[in-house]
Amino acid sequence: MKPPRDFFKPLAIGAPVPLTSLPIRTERMIHFVPPHIEKVRAKVPQLISQVDVVLGNLEDAIPADAKEAARDGFIAMGQENDFGDTGLWVRINCLNSPWVLDDLMAIVPALKDKLDVIMLPKVEGAWDVHYLDQFLAQLEAQAGVSKPILIHAILETAQGVKNVEEIAAASPRMQGMSLGPADLAASRGMKTTRVGGGHPGYRVLADLEGDSLPRPAFQQDLWHYTIARMVDACQTYGLKAFYGPFGDFSDPEACEAQFRNAFLMGCAGAWSLHPSQIDIAKRVFSPDAEEVAFARKILDAMPDGTGAVMIDGKMQDDATWKQAKVIVDLAKQVAARDKNFSEIYGL
Repeated sequence: MKPPRDFFKPLAIGAPVPLTSLPIRTERMIHFVPPHIEKVRAKVPQLISQVDVVLGNLEDAIPADAKEAARDGFIAMGQENDFGDTGLWVRINCLNSPWVLDDLMAIVPALKDKLDVIMLPKVEGAWDVHYLDQFLAQLEAQAGVSKPILIHAILETAQGVKNVEEIAAASPRMQGMSLGPADLAASRGMKTTRVGGGHPGYRVLADLEGDSLPRPAFQQDLWHYTIARMVDACQTYGLKAFYGPFGDFSDPEACEAQFRNAFLMGCAGAWSLHPSQIDIAKRVFSPDAEEVAFARKILDAMPDGTGAVMIDGKMQDDATWKQAKVIVDLAKQVAARDKNFSEIYGL
């Protein structure tokens, strides 16, 4: 085990010093862009002001014969645009692919400090993070990168979920994790072909009362357990948890419901794969104005967070003060990023 004093030392001579805490950023949606498609890439300048994170996707959904074009397109996209306070991420190919080394060796020196986060697919254990951590330090030192490039792990195998705590603790580079439901379903042997969301067959029946039919049935959430484990691991180690993809673009209500469940459970954001999902994520992962107003009442009534007070007939104490602070702190971050929400919250 690495000694605590060494954990925050650079892994290569000349590499930037690892961060001791994550930068405070609003990341309600990670918007995926296929960089090999020129007409989509041409829309990035307008997209930057609409989303919190722009991600160039090099992995799944990119045909094998378009991998190099996607890599080159992402580099051009990064070099040609000023992203300001919008995050620039890339999802590289998985570590056992023939493209991943070229992804890293081309992108890091070309984009340097413009690149914020590398999304690493199919992370199965801390060893995957350790490999990328060391290699990034060497590339950063060689290219003269001044701030560490962070790592975001996708949980999309049963082994990855089993090792979620070790993955979260693997490196100071860890930014967060996302649920990867499609690959995870296949890895677990689940009987579904959906990308995220629920399944009508996964349900419980109400108790039988007499001969009354049909019995009421209630659909359950296939991903509740995994999201809860991911959120606990991320919060323990100061990382962010994200929902991941919702593949049915024709059902915005179901998408919003899944995003909202993830938000309520502690996720910071979700992937947006289609422009229609941007506003859904923006709305869901920004706290409700009424919740913010009530949370501010609690903080105003308990400035030091101690004691107990009655507000609107409900008892508030130090535990609810902590809950209120989570909501108000998030509202302040969102308001600083998004002028519309600044007005809504009155901040």
